[in-house]
Amino acid sequence: MENCVFCKKPQSEIICENKLAKAFFDQYPVNQDHVLITPKRHVATYFEASFEELSAINKLTFNVKKILDQKYNQDGYNIGVNVSLAGGQTIFHLHFHIIPRYSGDVENPRGGIRKVKKSIVPYPSEEG
Repeated sequence: MENCVFCKKPQSEIICENKLAKAFFDQYPVNQDHVLITPKRHVATYFEASFEELSAINKLTFNVKKILDQKYNQDGYNIGVNVSLAGGQTIFHLHFHIIPRYSGDVENPRGGIRKVKKSIVPYPSEEG
């Protein structure tokens, strides 16, 4: 899609890819080293993706973990996807969040993403 920021992502920002999906660092990370994985084809939500695209995304999830494990010192991960406006989706191109977690990044991490951290980079609408 012509105006989609994920469709227009420059190759220089891609950290790994396969035939159907690509991975890159989130511009508005909720934690250090937050990565997004998207299908290369423009599909709005998880439920519009093909099983082949979902499989390609899943394979890249393991590649991203390997890359992050080699470069950083994270202690865990949250992996998730938001579907639709009511589900928290703000960019309507399917994207999986790979969020590294670090011991002490929240007081009590029990419940994972239920204890959402404040973003380390504010969304543009929060800046003003």
